[in-house]
Amino acid sequence: MSKAKKGNQSQQAGKGGNKGKKGGDDDDLELLRDFEKKVEISEKKAAAEAEARLAAEAEAAKKRKKETPIPAAQLKDVSQEPCTARGLFKRGKTADEASAAVAALGEALAEEGKAPVKQTSPPTIPVAQLFKDKIFPAGEVIEMNSTTARTTPGELRAQANVIDDTILNEVREAAEVHRQCRLDLQRFIKPGVSLLDIAERLERSTKTLLGATGSLERGWGFPTGLSLNHCAAHYSPNPGDRTVVGENDVLKVDFGTHINGRIIDCAFTVHFNPVYDNLVQAIQEATETGLRVAGVDMRLGDIGGAINEVMESYEVEIRGRTYPVKALRNLNGHDIKPYRIHGGKSVPLYNNHDQTKMEENEFFAIETFGSIAGRGLVTEDMGEISHYMQDFRHPGVCPSSVSAKAKSLFNTINARFGTLAFCRRWLEDEVGATYSLPLKQLVDAGVINPCPALNEIRGAYTAQFEHTILIRDGSKEIISRGFDY
Repeated sequence: MSKAKKGNQSQQAGKGGNKGKKGGDDDDLELLRDFEKKVEISEKKAAAEAEARLAAEAEAAKKRKKETPIPAAQLKDVSQEPCTARGLFKRGKTADEASAAVAALGEALAEEGKAPVKQTSPPTIPVAQLFKDKIFPAGEVIEMNSTTARTTPGELRAQANVIDDTILNEVREAAEVHRQCRLDLQRFIKPGVSLLDIAERLERSTKTLLGATGSLERGWGFPTGLSLNHCAAHYSPNPGDRTVVGENDVLKVDFGTHINGRIIDCAFTVHFNPVYDNLVQAIQEATETGLRVAGVDMRLGDIGGAINEVMESYEVEIRGRTYPVKALRNLNGHDIKPYRIHGGKSVPLYNNHDQTKMEENEFFAIETFGSIAGRGLVTEDMGEISHYMQDFRHPGVCPSSVSAKAKSLFNTINARFGTLAFCRRWLEDEVGATYSLPLKQLVDAGVINPCPALNEIRGAYTAQFEHTILIRDGSKEIISRGFDY
């Protein structure tokens, strides 16, 4: 009986409950409609903001085409001009303090009879003349725990890849060239300066300071990367490029120097609008984190995890909207081998669980990229390509099927650049403006690989920082470390 009663109570409760449920359904439906309206309004607002960003970028692009760049002659000597770029300098140093430190070092060397007082602007004195004993300064050397208590397969490989004093001194010379040229460039870059003038000034300086003569022994490590805003990497101005740096641009400057194929790969970001301070700081701190955790036996996936944790802890507010900083997950750092910028190992920007380890006597580029208002991914822009590189798997081999002009161009590329990356401007300097069709034949034949610009979505902004590091047993050296960053 009690069971039947329970059933009757349940039926009555069910009748009353159905009536209450109907009223509740109406309330829920109204709440749902309100929520959908809010979502619709939010989506419209986001779309409008995205349209506004794209319109502003298009307007800026039109303005750049109409602007007359600041004549390079007016910017010949920038040694007394302030650096207007923001966020470049680590440990609170300003550009003026960094340059003062360089000048003080020059004066100290002069007192010891080792060097003239200071470098010129633009740089014109080979660094070999600045250090008369030909012993070049180390980067930042960090002592670590030694692993010599055991012998691993990696250590056996390291013994076959000894970095002797000669190689180390050459790498440090290339790094000193990088430091001196970029300090000059940081004063030179300002709104109104063209990308072409930046690239040409830098490449003249690096060539002169290296004492390069056109052989493969000394020269540029790869084309000068000058990538703006949503373009993250691999953009170098082609002949005739009229792009001018604007006040609201975020410019990545990525250039390399090499001696006997030992490449210094080092990059920084220039911006002038304080709204991008957090973006640039996030990427710089992420790079510093990668440098801090790098070392013998460190797993590459773990380094990526540490980089990602720091980078993605930052946010940027633009016109009242907050954007998280996203790691560009399909870009990465890498090891560097002689005459080969990407050696085969990759340092990710997130923990991809790669168990590959860093090993003694390996050079790495600890390189981080991040974006705001984007997807956290880049795609290849197959439009106007500037960077190219010979296929390192078959160096010096040109197929017989290409034309005589293509073979001649290949021979020039092989003699002048080998397996190092090069750009269209450099080809024009070597062979004139008739290289386009022969170059296309070589690309179609698969012996020259195009390296397209790597872009986030339009309307996004990207930043980059990078240093070259040498992994040793018991220490590591941030070879490209300078007074600036």
